[in-house]
Amino acid sequence: QVQLVESGGGLVQAGGSLRLSCAASGSIRSFNGMGWYRQAPGKQRELVAAITSGGITIYEDSVKGRFTISRDNVPNTVYLQMNSLKPEDTAVYYCNTNPPWSRLWGQGTQVTVSS
Repeated sequence: QVQLVESGGGLVQAGGSLRLSCAASGSIRSFNGMGWYRQAPGKQRELVAAITSGGITIYEDSVKGRFTISRDNVPNTVYLQMNSLKPEDTAVYYCNTNPPWSRLWGQGTQVTVSS
């Protein structure tokens, strides 16, 4: 059974950078789409970025040009490089397949951007 564990969040000032990692306990090779999602207080969870097994990427409009998603099938990790962070990027960030598989939601990693 594959499990996903997110890490790399923290407190950063506006304009700063963070790199999130999503480590899978099993192979993600069979998952065509992997994504990073976020949920801010009082808001619904949203897809931020996604990547296919072939490397095709999509981004939510507000993060285009600032965030970069990547994946390594060995060692089964998905990354989210976040640059030029803004206070509105503050949220809990989760990884999952795209579209998401309900049983794969983990604890997420908190990202807080101060102004």
